[in-house]
Formats: sequence, C-alpha cells, structure tokens
Amino acid sequence: MWKKIGYSFLLLIISFFLVVFGCNLIIEMAGAGKTYENIGLIPKNKVGIILGTSPKLVGGKSNPYYTNRIVATLDLFKAGKIDYILVSGDSGTPYYNEPNVIKKDLVNGGIPEECILLDHAGFRTLDSMVRAKLVFGLDEVTIISQKFHNKRAIYLAEQKGLRAIGYNAHDLTLKRGFKVQMREYFARVKVFIDLAINTQPKVIGDKVSVQ
Repeated sequence: MWKKIGYSFLLLIISFFLVVFGCNLIIEMAGAGKTYENIGLIPKNKVGIILGTSPKLVGGKSNPYYTNRIVATLDLFKAGKIDYILVSGDSGTPYYNEPNVIKKDLVNGGIPEECILLDHAGFRTLDSMVRAKLVFGLDEVTIISQKFHNKRAIYLAEQKGLRAIGYNAHDLTLKRGFKVQMREYFARVKVFIDLAINTQPKVIGDKVSVQ
C-alpha cells in the first residue's frame, strides 16, 4: 500500500514538473525572435505598451524592474521606434496607481503628455493585452518589459489576435531576481489555465481612440 502511495506521489511530482516545463517551452518557442535588446534592429510600431509594476520594493527602495522599464520606454520613444505609449497597470485603490506614476516619470523624462495613454485596468498581463485589442483598438504593438515577461505577454497577445513584439528592459541577475524568476514559471502555467477557461479582464469599458 505504502509503495503504491509512494509511486503515485512520485508520478504526481513528475507530472507537475512536466506541465511546468511544457508551458514554459511553448512560450519560449512562441517568443523566439520576437524580442529585441538592440534598439537599432527593432521594427517601428505606432504604439508601445509599458507593462506596470510597483515603483518601490517592500523595503521602500526603488524597484529596478520598474526603473529599467521606464528607461527602456524613454529610449524607444526618443529613437522614433514608437509614436504613442499605452501605460497599462494596476490602479485598484485610491492609494496605488501604477499608470499615473509611470506617466509622471515618462513626462519627466521628456515624453509629451499627448503621446501617453493610460489603461488603469491593466490588472494582469492578460487584461493589458485583451484591452489593448478591444478597448484601444490596436492590431500591433511593441511591449516593453523584461524579456521573460515580454515573451509571456507576446504569447497572450497573439492568442487574443494582437500582433506583438517586445523591447527588453534590462533584467536583474538570477541572484537578485530569483523570486520573480520563479514566479514567472508558474505564471506561464496560469496562462494556459486562463486560455482554457477563457478568463476575461476584470474591466472592459468604453473604447478609446488612439490618434
């Protein structure tokens, strides 16, 4: 009896790791050749989407993932690779508003306000991609985040009928970003669960025109 339980438990563990590996492999393959580090090589798109994250870490220090996304967005815009920026992030409470903070930093970096659009309902990457298509009427975009995140976003975008490439903000070393990297493995599994059950964004709302 105990031997059967042991075999079943081992089989469960192997199956779990195979699922995680398979989901990650599919997303890696789907994103191959669609993300760029060299700003001179990335094709131009009318709109770039910067995906939100907290500007601060738990201890109050600046979040390097956030800072590097801001720098990447400024570089992309100033190089003429995008004309408009869609800021998509979480604004779930009056005390936490990623899009407003990102917009302020982009304006301070030299980007005109009229070139920035805000998506306050980008609670998750899935929400950001679906709303870019349905609410903002976009057909193709440049996603701005770290490489691992860009690949997941590109896969989701394409599953929702949105053509996407990614511009990779600087990442952290494995040692500094270990927790985030580990979470990403499971976030990629969640992608396939959401697609299987057709998870919808928390908010759709009225359409917004991009000039």
